[in-house]
Amino acid sequence: MNDNNKSAAVFLDRDGVIIQEKQFQHDYTKIEYIPGALEALSLLPDRLLKIIVSNQSGIGRGYFTAKQAAEFDRNLLDDLAAKGIKINDSLYCPHRPEDNCSCRKPKTELFLLARNRYSIDFERSWMVGDKSSDIQAGRNIGAKTILVLTGYAGKEPGALDTKPDFIARDLKEAVEIIIR
Repeated sequence: MNDNNKSAAVFLDRDGVIIQEKQFQHDYTKIEYIPGALEALSLLPDRLLKIIVSNQSGIGRGYFTAKQAAEFDRNLLDDLAAKGIKINDSLYCPHRPEDNCSCRKPKTELFLLARNRYSIDFERSWMVGDKSSDIQAGRNIGAKTILVLTGYAGKEPGALDTKPDFIARDLKEAVEIIIR
């Protein structure tokens, strides 16, 4: 398949970008969307795939089960769909940081899975996140990167020394950058 037939994607971190950052969140009934996030997601053009990629180490740490994480994800995607927002996929790493797996951001296994599943052109794609690991993951796949100043705003404990292509106040401003 030539590159013209490949899709562009917007990879989105979940916690701190779409929903409020709450450590080891797994109770769907306690979701709070970040102000403006729903509007922002609705503004993304249909030609762009929308894929959530997140680290969910609460599974590996035993704070919640893989089943609970899958249920949380399903409820989130269903709620977004009911609001007219289509998310093409949601992928997450269940491992602890010390497990040194290949799927925990900033590593790229989940992105490669998405690329294979949807025929994605990374060079035409974007990574939007609130942590330096999100930005480094985007850099590692060759996507354009946007750090949003919601959630951790790139100042998480152990932050990597990596620079985004753009910095946005929130997801709405990030989407405005992408659309331009």
